[in-house]
Amino acid sequence: MADKKPNVIIINCDDLGYGDLGCYGSKINKSVYVDKLAENGMRFTSFYCASPVCSPSRAALMTGCCPPRIGINRVLFPGEPYGLNPDEFTMPKLFKNAGYSTMIVGKWHCGDQKEFLPDKFGFDEYFGLPYSNDMGINTKTVDKTKFPPLPLILNEQVIEEQPDQRALTERYVEKCVDFIRRNKENNFFLYFAQMHVHLPLYAADRFVRESENGDFGACVASLDWACGAIMYELEKLNILENTIIMFTSDNGSRGDYGSSNLPLKGNKFTTWEGGQRIPFIIYWKDKIKPSINNQMASQMDLLPTLASVINQDMGQNIIDGFDLSDMIFNNGDTPRRDFIYYAPDMKLEAVRKDNWKLHFSKGNVPVKLLYNLETDISESDNLYESYPEIISELTEIYKRYKTKLGDSLSGTEGSESRKCGYVENPVTLTEYDPNHPYIIAMYDKDDMG
Repeated sequence: MADKKPNVIIINCDDLGYGDLGCYGSKINKSVYVDKLAENGMRFTSFYCASPVCSPSRAALMTGCCPPRIGINRVLFPGEPYGLNPDEFTMPKLFKNAGYSTMIVGKWHCGDQKEFLPDKFGFDEYFGLPYSNDMGINTKTVDKTKFPPLPLILNEQVIEEQPDQRALTERYVEKCVDFIRRNKENNFFLYFAQMHVHLPLYAADRFVRESENGDFGACVASLDWACGAIMYELEKLNILENTIIMFTSDNGSRGDYGSSNLPLKGNKFTTWEGGQRIPFIIYWKDKIKPSINNQMASQMDLLPTLASVINQDMGQNIIDGFDLSDMIFNNGDTPRRDFIYYAPDMKLEAVRKDNWKLHFSKGNVPVKLLYNLETDISESDNLYESYPEIISELTEIYKRYKTKLGDSLSGTEGSESRKCGYVENPVTLTEYDPNHPYIIAMYDKDDMG
């Protein structure tokens, strides 16, 4: 067993903020299993998603690329003609090429046309929602063509419309456990893209009753239970020692409904730290030393890191990720020295180099904001007038990325940007039928975003 390549599980939550877990400072949400994972693994404090919204962030995780490089720059909606280009090299392709069994359970959100579903990118199996759980029919839905019944998919087939979201996490865990059991003698890659804690906030009654933070706390407890159930199964099957587990979120929290990014400024949708600095924990029993890692890293770095771990080629496409394996396994320095912050619609708003972060724009308005994140994680003390040499250095980085990847604020097209996928005559996966016996004809919570 020790000589085998490791199994890999990535648990990617939805809109879970920097301050929503006990191991990141929450005093109100229950996250005992994730906290235990953090205690026994490596917990990062300066880890970034590539976008403050879901579709670009998830596409970046799969490809190791900044969203503008792969042409996914905003949230995708039901029935749109766009999606991740099948020519992109992805994480599931990496594992598939290495002989792994691969599955995604949960939210995909990289395109809902058949040409863009997970099986086109290296996943053997799929069970979940093709996009966000707020994109179904609720009590305020007026246009049922824009937001048709929420589809639950098994591989390429819609098996249910308007599923009961209170039971969905339990169904997800059932599929994860089944996949793990069927592949306990083989290498596997499981991408568990949890529904929680995206609006609307639905959780099983047990978690609602036990929560001290309303429905949001119930959803945190639900996602935590799911992590615990998977860990238990790995231990029971005696394969935990040969499994890498990564826990993270697609972007920062909204900062309302009980969520928190504290002590960070800002929230989902923004390029303040609260929009893109996210929880990240990596665990591999007896291989990764329990520790807190304060160095800069990104979800884009996971693809090249895992390629190094399993000694597998990544293909020829240019990517933006770095191999973190020396930092994770040998206490080395991070290879990532800078990070760029793109707001939705390819707006290049800020850049970070080492501990310095320079903002150029906020809400389409030019700004001059410089922060030292080592001493000012909350971005409250503007040092723009004090460090002209730092500003000059970061401005050059900004210009370099703007030229390579583009920037809609200045009308710049990136010289290295690739096209996203596109199909003629797109269709939605479901259509509203007043005679259909939906289990939940209209979701009673109409919160969106």
